[in-house]
Amino acid sequence: MSGAIVRLRDVVEINPGMRVGDVLEKEVCFVAMADVSEAGRITNFQTRPLLEVSKGYTSFCQGDVLLAKITPCFENGKAAVVDRLASSVGFGSTEFHVLRPSDEINGRFLFHLIWNPLFRRLGAKRMTGSAGQKRVPTAFLAEYEFQLPPLAEQKRIATILDKADGLRRKRLKAIRLADEFLRAVFIDMFGDPVSNPKAWKVKSLADLGSLDRGVSKHRPRNDPSLLGGSHPLIQTGEVANCDGYIRTYTSTYSDKGLDQSKLWPAGTLCITIAANIAKTGILLFPACFPDSVVGFTASETATVEYVRFWLSFLQKTLEANAPESAQKNINLAILRNLQVPVPPIDLIRKFAAVVSATESIRVAQRKSVQEGLLLSASLQHELLA
Repeated sequence: MSGAIVRLRDVVEINPGMRVGDVLEKEVCFVAMADVSEAGRITNFQTRPLLEVSKGYTSFCQGDVLLAKITPCFENGKAAVVDRLASSVGFGSTEFHVLRPSDEINGRFLFHLIWNPLFRRLGAKRMTGSAGQKRVPTAFLAEYEFQLPPLAEQKRIATILDKADGLRRKRLKAIRLADEFLRAVFIDMFGDPVSNPKAWKVKSLADLGSLDRGVSKHRPRNDPSLLGGSHPLIQTGEVANCDGYIRTYTSTYSDKGLDQSKLWPAGTLCITIAANIAKTGILLFPACFPDSVVGFTASETATVEYVRFWLSFLQKTLEANAPESAQKNINLAILRNLQVPVPPIDLIRKFAAVVSATESIRVAQRKSVQEGLLLSASLQHELLA
């Protein structure tokens, strides 16, 4: 890429102000931090009275670029071009920087410039403030230097990067559709798991297999002598954030750590019972986990795939009704006593086969998504460097 070296402040108005008296509407669009995705999109425009948001919030206009300033939102890529704005001006979280492009810089080019991983790494190093409240300072944005090609070249670069990002989104959508497909298959084969319209026999979850909490006897749990060995250790968050199968781990136990824990076999269904309630994932390798996770291994009357999908329909209800002290949790007795419709095992195994076949497709889709991410990163480096 060729072009003049400029600072961001040379071609962008940073956090421009506005006069509320110039706004004619009584209601305006509002964007909270939660309304901006890490995928670089505004997912929702709220509508709020102008008098409610005209003071104490950040204002912006159509075509501006919103950039989260606070950790971890900045590092995670919460940024977006403001499009589809239904009012003459919008308001949003005070944790947004607003970048207004001049006639010299294309808005989509500006977005990709501040959304790419290099910019985020540099910005993270310049953050100021205390832990958990660190923010990217305006000065970093103002002084950020980059090559500014001619407008026609900017538009070409932005189009290429938009297409690469669009391809990645389509691949992610295909993975989500696979999840929806399996839920639809479950309903078609077994009926609603709550109302049980097909009148299957009902058994307690404890009758369908072995159900026990993970083990971590030693205190403190983070004793360095317990960690750093060769035995995988799964945490609650890794269960909650998996997509049905636990493929990776970030912590390990030493032999001493294993001695005070329990190693669960591959194929175990992990169920969270604290903080994140009834989130599930099937282990693809032997692993230990703490007592905030329950392990379920199926008997001959069920499969872990059937139980996982059955629980997914109940998850929100279980979470909403969970007792809460310092944090929400459910105990082992609640899980063991859950009443499960039990269709014939041949039908359950047929569903497990559909899940397995679909998972093979999703593995290929996830690989494609990763390849897309690498392609996008490579293009960003090549086109924006």
